[in-house]
This record gives sequence, C-alpha cells and structure tokens, in this order.
Amino acid sequence: MTAKDAPDLPLDLGRDPDTADTAQHRGWFRKRYLFVLLIPVLMFSGGVIGMSFQPPALQKFYALTGLQPGGGSGSPIALPPEIELPQDMAETLLPTDVVGLARLMPRGDVAIVAAPYGAGDARVAEILVSVGDTVTRSTPVARLDNREALEGAVLTAEANLAVRQATLAQTRSAIAASRAEAQATLDTSRAAAREAASKLARTEGLTDRGVSTTATLDAARTAAEEAALAVQRAEATLERFTGGLDDQPDVVVAARNVSAAEAELKRAQMDMARAEVRAPINGTILDIHATPGQRPPAQGIMEMGDTTAMMAEVEVWQDRVAAVAVGQPVELAAPALGQSLRGAVESIGLTVGRQGLISDDAAANSDARVIRILVALDAGSSMLAARYVGLEAVARIDTGAVARAVQ
Repeated sequence: MTAKDAPDLPLDLGRDPDTADTAQHRGWFRKRYLFVLLIPVLMFSGGVIGMSFQPPALQKFYALTGLQPGGGSGSPIALPPEIELPQDMAETLLPTDVVGLARLMPRGDVAIVAAPYGAGDARVAEILVSVGDTVTRSTPVARLDNREALEGAVLTAEANLAVRQATLAQTRSAIAASRAEAQATLDTSRAAAREAASKLARTEGLTDRGVSTTATLDAARTAAEEAALAVQRAEATLERFTGGLDDQPDVVVAARNVSAAEAELKRAQMDMARAEVRAPINGTILDIHATPGQRPPAQGIMEMGDTTAMMAEVEVWQDRVAAVAVGQPVELAAPALGQSLRGAVESIGLTVGRQGLISDDAAANSDARVIRILVALDAGSSMLAARYVGLEAVARIDTGAVARAVQ
C-alpha cells in the first residue's frame, strides 16, 4: 500500500472519536450554562450603570423611598417610579416624609350636572352657560326639548280643575235647593196635618150629636192619619240636609274631586322642572359634554365644582398612613404647575382601597392598597390649582413637622 492510498489518521492517535464528540458537547454546555448565570449579573450592572446617570436629587429620592427606576419597589408607596420630583423637593425630602400621588379637585369634588329625573328621551334644546362661568345653586344651565309636552299637560290639568270646580258649585246649589224644598214640603205637611186634625175634631163632634155619619168620621180619621204620615216623611227628608252645606255627602265628594284636580295640576307644574337642568351647587362650569339636539350622555350634561376652595386627594400606602395626622403640612408638585402648592391634611379616609392614580408604565406599582387623604390648599395655592382640576401631582406629607416644632 502506497502513501497515497493510506487513510487519514487523527493527529492524536490515542483519542477515541466518540470520546472527542462527547467532550466537545460538554464544553458547549458549560459555556451556555455560564452565560445563563451571567444574565442577572449583567442586569444588575446595567441597573447600577443606569442609576449613575440619574440626577443626584433623583438618586437621593430613590434611596429614601426605596423605589427603583422602572422596577417598582420592594416597599410600594403608591408612587410611579418615572415621576421625577422637582430638585428643591427632592433635596429637602426627609426619611420621615410620606410620599404619594395626588389629584387636584374642588372642595366637595367635581359635581356632575345630569338631566332631571323623569326626563326620558328628551334631548338637549339649549345650553345656557359656557365653560368657566360661575353660577349659583338652582340656576338654569340648560333646557330640554320636552317643554311643550309638559306645558300641554299643565293646560289639561287646569281644564280638568275648572270642570271639577264647576261641578262642586253645581252640587252646592243643588243641595241648597233640595234642602229648601224639603223644608217647604215639611211646612206644607204640617199645615195639612193641622187642618186634618181640626176636621177630625169637628167631625167627631157632629157625629156625637148625630149630625154626621160614621162613614164621614172614618174618612176624617183616615185623612188625619195620612197627614201625620206626610209630616213624618217630610221630616225624614229634611234630616238628610242637617248640618252645614259643606258637610253634605254630595258636596264632600265634589270637593274631594276638586282637591284631586288641584293635586294633578300641581304635579303637572312640578313636572315642568323636567324641562330645565339646574345647577346643583354654587361653583364654576368645568366642562360641557352635550350639545343642542343630543341626548344627555351617561356621564352627565356638564361638570362643575367650587374652585374657590381647592383640595387634593392623596393616595398613601396603607403601611405609611399611621404616620399621617390631621394638620400636617403638605407640599404638592407637578411639571404643569411651575411651582409647589402648599396645604395641610384635613381628613384621613376610613377605608383601604386599591390604588386609583397609577402610571402608564407597566412596571409601576398599580396594586398597592392605599388610603385616601384630603388636603386643603391655602389661599394662594388654591387660586393656582383652580386652573388645573384633575391634575395629578406628587404630594409630600411632612409627618415630622409637629415633632420638630415641639423640639
């Protein structure tokens, strides 16, 4: 066999080909396993590197609150991590401060101006106010197109009342005439009874002297008895009309019909209120949801609120609310404001609920259990916040202010 025909041999003559394949596979597996173990390390390093590019004030805020950018918090406090506090607020943040998201609102919250009860399928006919107008309670702010139908119901009720009143007058007149007639009948019967009694007495005297016959005496007695019975019938008829005219049964029924007609008219007049939409409170028109010709929407025709005294609703995580007390100072900040708002805790909620003010970030903590706290803004802050009803802001409650004041 020549060198040309000799088979190719591995360089390592003492190595088994199957063993070589197995070793190569194990080496590939070790590299893959090592890469999987390095993923958390790389992620942590990336987070640390990302933290190094945050402003110093924001790094201090994250360190004090326990939040991590884009990663939520191990101790959630109902504050989205992407919100950056103003530099002055972040620099003055203390470990005892309670931070939470807030919503600016008028005192008593926003009032929904809806269509009146029983409006049915009525449409909006006219809007009487504009956004920004200040109105007082019970002032008409809109009219509906059911006014003509309701006015027709009022006219019908008025006509029905007039008929019932005429019937009452007619009944009174008839009862008065009937009573006078019964009195006259009684007087006539009594006169006839007296005449029959006199005739009977004369007939009895003539009969005793033998001038009159027994048959004539019997006829006189019968006439006297009939006259007495006629008097009794007339007295019974007149007794039906005893008492005052308004106490007569027919008059009472007619008067009750008049009262029912008056009630029907009053109800029709009250139904006229269903054609007008009135302001439920004193305040400013914040938004209008309907236009003429449109059916009143489910969210109400318009919104209004008392913006002369603004407040903020702050959501505080349930484990931090123990440090909050009424009267503690509160600072609120948002990019749209341009400056911080000042206020004080006015009341603390009594129920624990799910967080309602959340961030658009999917990594934000949206399942926190929070308690809602109402903050009353001071006069200057209230004037500024009146232009931003519903604005979300970051609230910082200084829970250590009272203790520092005592020291």
